[in-house]
Amino acid sequence: MTDEELKELVASLAVAQRETDRQLKETDWQLRKQLKELGKQIGGLGEKFGGFTEGMALPSMTKILTENFGMEVVTPRVKVRKAGRSLELDVLAYANSECNAAYIVEIKSHLRPDGIEQLQNILEQFRIFFPEHADKALYGILAVVDAPEDLRQEALSAGIFMARINDEQFKLEVPKNFQPKAW
Repeated sequence: MTDEELKELVASLAVAQRETDRQLKETDWQLRKQLKELGKQIGGLGEKFGGFTEGMALPSMTKILTENFGMEVVTPRVKVRKAGRSLELDVLAYANSECNAAYIVEIKSHLRPDGIEQLQNILEQFRIFFPEHADKALYGILAVVDAPEDLRQEALSAGIFMARINDEQFKLEVPKNFQPKAW
């Protein structure tokens, strides 16, 4: 091979390498775009399933809150902003009569440890966002479709009521010796 042929081969390899680099960058860009879109779609499915679970739980929880606990007001999907912070509640229930109490219901399709922590944080912050309910006893309820037994026990030990779905309705599941915690 002559020097001239070698130079031509190196030049053609350089052109081929630049084209390969361009194609790889294009493929990388397309893959990143597809992954971003897929992430949005998965997030949307999670929100829809969460909304479905909330919609399924609301009638049962409304009945439990009014009949078992004497709540006069039951409001789903409460969002409040105060001083640049926000708080979202799946269900807020309260009464201003003989029963001067409020209940926060957190609805989960699958209970995980962070779900218990989330409800506890909401209960701890509640009076900051709702000072008008400062005089009320405050309780938490986790309404779940599926809960591992260890997490169910953890929630009950923390004084949180548990409700699970049974025959298409949510029902309270607390042992006879259960002591709810008032926050």
